[in-house]
Amino acid sequence: MKIDSNTVVTMSEANKNFSRVARLVDQYGSAVVFKNSVPRYLVLDFAAADKLQMASDQDVLSSAAALMDQFDDAFKELAK
Repeated sequence: MKIDSNTVVTMSEANKNFSRVARLVDQYGSAVVFKNSVPRYLVLDFAAADKLQMASDQDVLSSAAALMDQFDDAFKELAK
């Protein structure tokens, strides 16, 4: 995952000034909170998080096709 340096905030800064973190999320769509010089938390706009959870129709169809191929014999047996 690429991290935009404009969206990086330290943990202590996030604790002291969460409104700055919120402004970064409003401006860039996300903010990354570093703890001990390591990216630890990703703060997202709620609408963006909702989009991340939804699988595309193509992903669902290709997963279903793979499962149907994998268990083709079982499905044929159940159809009897």
